[in-house]
Amino acid sequence: MSEMMSREALEAALRAIGEERYHSRHPFQILLQEGRLTREQVQAWALNRYYYQSMIPVKDSFILARLGTVELRREWRERIIDHDGSESERGGIEKWIALTDGVGLDRDYVMSGRGILPGTRFAVDAYVHFVRERSLLEAIASSLTELFSPSVIGVRNKGMLAHYDFISKETLAYFDKRPVQAKRDSDFALTYCLDHARNRQEQEAVIDALKFKCQVLWTQLDALYHAYVEPGHLPFDAWRPGEAGTAGESESRAA
Repeated sequence: MSEMMSREALEAALRAIGEERYHSRHPFQILLQEGRLTREQVQAWALNRYYYQSMIPVKDSFILARLGTVELRREWRERIIDHDGSESERGGIEKWIALTDGVGLDRDYVMSGRGILPGTRFAVDAYVHFVRERSLLEAIASSLTELFSPSVIGVRNKGMLAHYDFISKETLAYFDKRPVQAKRDSDFALTYCLDHARNRQEQEAVIDALKFKCQVLWTQLDALYHAYVEPGHLPFDAWRPGEAGTAGESESRAA
C-alpha cells in the first residue's frame, strides 16, 4: 500500500471508477435517455437537478479561495463564469432555468428551492461540505466526474430529442457548451491531481474523492427513482405532479 502508483496507473484507476460508477449507469438515467419517463418525471428530474446546478459555483468558490497562485485562480474562475454567466453571455444556471421553463415548470418555484427531494438536498449539501472541509487536492479530485460527462451528454440529448415531443434543442441549450467546458476542466483537474498526489496516501485520497462524487450523483438519481418511479413514495413537502409550480399540463407518457 505504501508504494506509489505510476501516473499512468493512477489515471487508469480513476477512469475505471467512471466506467463502473458514473451515474450514466443508473436506472433513472437510462429511463430518461430512452424516453421511458412521463413528462412529470422529467419535470421532477429538471427541478431537482437545478439545485445541484445552482450550487456548483458555490463549491467552486470554496476551491477558488484556496488556490495559491494567480494562474490557478484564473483557471478555476472560468468554471464560475461558465455557470454564473457574465454581462454579455448566459451562464449554465440561467440556461438550466430555460430548461425547466421548457418542460413546463414555473421558474420562481424552481429557483425557490421548494419541492426538491430531501435526498437531493442532502447529497448536494454533502458535496459542498466535502469541498469546503477536505484538502484542496481532494476538493479538486471530486470534480473529476467531468472526465466522463461529454459522451454521456451526447447520448442523453439525442435520446431526449428523439423521444420527448416537449423537448427541443433550445430546451437543452445548457448542454451545448458543456462537452468542451468539461473537457477543459477535467484536463486541468486530472493534471493537477497527477502532479500533486505525491505519495500513495494522497493517491488513495484522490481515488476516494472521485468515488465520493460518483456517490453524490448516484444518490440524487436514487432519490428521484424512489420518489417518482418505483415505489413512488413522495416525502413530505416534495413537489407533486400537477401541483403549484407546473404549467398545468396533464400527465402524458412520451411516445
